[in-house]
Amino acid sequence: MITADRLTRMYGAFYAVRDVSFSIPRGQVAAFVGPNGAGKSTTMLMLTGLLAPTSGVARIAGVDVATDPIAAAERLGFLPENGPLYDDMNARSLLRFFGRARGLSGAKLSERLEAVVAQCRLEEVIGKPAGKLSKGYRQRLGLAQALLHDPDVLILDEPTAGLDPNQIDQVRRLLRELGKTKTILLSTHILSEVRAVAQRIVFINQGRIVHDGPTESLGGDQESMERRFLELTRGEAAIAGGAPA
Repeated sequence: MITADRLTRMYGAFYAVRDVSFSIPRGQVAAFVGPNGAGKSTTMLMLTGLLAPTSGVARIAGVDVATDPIAAAERLGFLPENGPLYDDMNARSLLRFFGRARGLSGAKLSERLEAVVAQCRLEEVIGKPAGKLSKGYRQRLGLAQALLHDPDVLILDEPTAGLDPNQIDQVRRLLRELGKTKTILLSTHILSEVRAVAQRIVFINQGRIVHDGPTESLGGDQESMERRFLELTRGEAAIAGGAPA
């Protein structure tokens, strides 16, 4: 459902992402992990079609993102890090706007709007301007727009950023439930989040995949995962690589 095939992105002579390959099947929640600046967001932007790769191919549900971006977008919900919202619109109007942009209308739009409001716990703020919402509520509103058209694939960049512990728990529960029927790739550098929601971990460092395997392959507890994280972010680990991507 999500395929990266030797994705590469260069800025001049600098490789932001280099030969990144992985494939995520339906119904799997995969964590895309790495330190800040490792290439997570760049890879996600290429997978969503918002950034053209220097070379390589990105596919969503078998659709080449570069050659048929509309068909790929129909199957995809994307939550960018600090995603932009129209601050003067209230949350309900904003979701209606996004729904119409996705081709929803009438009873179907109303049905999906109410569903995502409930899923993301937005009832208390649905009539408030987006610009007046806390960072946590803005994040949940962004997640609601990603879910609005009920896509098969979700790509989420730091989905719990800015949330309090109760909100984090709610989002994690939602992701686990969504993962039963949808394919989810979420980026994070929070190892407790990986253990809480993901069945698989794809680790990127210095623009290359250095580890790809079941979540437990990074360690069975927080301490061992942190130790392995440090190992994989050292230069020698990045050069040697981990499990094949």
